[in-house]
Amino acid sequence: MTSLNDTSSALSLLKTRKSASVKTMGAPGPTAQQLQTILDIAVRVPDHGKLAPWRFVLFEGEARGKFGDVLKTRWQTLHPEHGADSLEFQRNLFLRAPTVIVVVSKAAPHVKIPEWEQLLSAGALTQNMLLAAAALGIGAQWNTDWIAYDQEIAKAMGLSETEKVVGIVYFGTPQAPLEDRPRPDPQTLVTRWHG
Repeated sequence: MTSLNDTSSALSLLKTRKSASVKTMGAPGPTAQQLQTILDIAVRVPDHGKLAPWRFVLFEGEARGKFGDVLKTRWQTLHPEHGADSLEFQRNLFLRAPTVIVVVSKAAPHVKIPEWEQLLSAGALTQNMLLAAAALGIGAQWNTDWIAYDQEIAKAMGLSETEKVVGIVYFGTPQAPLEDRPRPDPQTLVTRWHG
């Protein structure tokens, strides 16, 4: 197995976390117990009002291929000029990793909690999934792609008209070393307020 992130301590993990590219992801995916751990950790996020304004749609096994047929059909409707290679690529999007979780925001108007805060909670939940996977030695990548913004695909996933896709998280075993990317110097992003 390819070395993932430094898990020698919590701080080391946070300082070195990298995404695994879905382009080089393979089996195995998380076990049932690991998946439960990822979800347990995911929901330990700030959640003003205890609304739990998010949920998950899980794709494993044959469900990934069946949903791929939905993606292919929708892509063909949207892009009738595209050929067989493009259609097959779309059909295989969820087959690139053994486990795919779509994170869904259920943010809704509330008398006290702004929808913006509810959406931020869903983003934090998604980041927790990535951190949990890294701590378990599982590769993970958070994507969106066109799938996240298409209403017909949302309906096919069982989303209501008010729900939105926050991210599509792919889980598996990296088949190549994880590559780091340049990170900004946080000191260049700090403004010190002096009154």
